Amino acid sequence: MTETDSHETDFGFRRVAVADKAPMVAQVFDQVADRYDVMNDVMSGGVHRLWKRALVNSLRPRRDLHLLDVAGGTGDIARRFLARARAHEENWGLPRITLCDINATMLMRGRDRLIDRGEFGTIAWSCGDAEQLPFPSGSVDAITIAFGIRNVTHINVALSEMRRVLRPGGQFLCLEFSRLILPGLKKLYDTYSFHVIPALGQWIAKDREAYTYLVESIRRFPNQETFAQMIADAGLARVKVINLSGGVAAIHSAWRT
Repeated sequence: MTETDSHETDFGFRRVAVADKAPMVAQVFDQVADRYDVMNDVMSGGVHRLWKRALVNSLRPRRDLHLLDVAGGTGDIARRFLARARAHEENWGLPRITLCDINATMLMRGRDRLIDRGEFGTIAWSCGDAEQLPFPSGSVDAITIAFGIRNVTHINVALSEMRRVLRPGGQFLCLEFSRLILPGLKKLYDTYSFHVIPALGQWIAKDREAYTYLVESIRRFPNQETFAQMIADAGLARVKVINLSGGVAAIHSAWRT
């Protein structure tokens, strides 16, 4: 039975009805939206910034590139790519950037931040589902998704949708938590994940349960090799994996041929 055939799916360590997962995930992000970016810094000690820089630096520069950032949340990746483009504007021009996220609360937080920086209008915003992207086939040059793919109900459907929206020759990049490749750190990592992160969630975001779910969702996400095969099964080619911080996170890249 495939994930699309089952009537149940994972919500962290729990099994829930397929129809219930998206509303439950939405509730998690509604509750933590105000403190989401602060929590990312605290949980990772700022290392997530290095991971996101690596993701953005993996994008192939191209004049008039159209980037779609799926599950873009508060716009961290989109803003970073825009800043990088401005630094190299003379060589490859400014890109067109569209940020898509299913959670309106997260989108509003991101738009507020752009307004505060005087940059409103530099990024197009779209409220949409990764499993039903509201964009024409073959309409974007590159797609990024950072720490979002594990929250969709049907990962294979989302991957197929992203392939559909990519133009031939388009680049796919996914940054996501993964599996440690340094087994000696597993006990320490588990202690931090299951005890410290939920406590930080309670202290900073006032929501222990939301961060318990986020930790559990990381453990339920496929390992590097399995996810790479899922990307290939969705029709994307030349799949590569770059492990970050010993496999705590990984960048999966691929191309639409």
